[in-house]
Amino acid sequence: MHIGLVGGLDRSEAQYRQLAERAGHSIEWHTGDLAGRGAGTLESMVERSDLIIVVTSVNSHGAVWRARKLAKLRRKQLMLVARCGVSKFASVLSEISTPGAAWKRVGG
Repeated sequence: MHIGLVGGLDRSEAQYRQLAERAGHSIEWHTGDLAGRGAGTLESMVERSDLIIVVTSVNSHGAVWRARKLAKLRRKQLMLVARCGVSKFASVLSEISTPGAAWKRVGG
């Protein structure tokens, strides 16, 4: 599964990537900044991703809203989390690997 992370701690990028790869996934980041080409790069990332994780505590309302809207339009899976450190990300990976997990496809 290809995971798009909006927000999160970029200083922990290597650890996130290592955890994702160990679980059989790939990951890419978007800062949540929509200025300039930010909105377009967010849209491209959502298009490529199977799951979008949005960190709500570090993103503007606009970035959260935009990511949710794009996920719904593209019928992508979306997970909203308040924070997403390395241990939380490991927990998310475990959750998405569990059949019948609580997260769901947006828009149907």
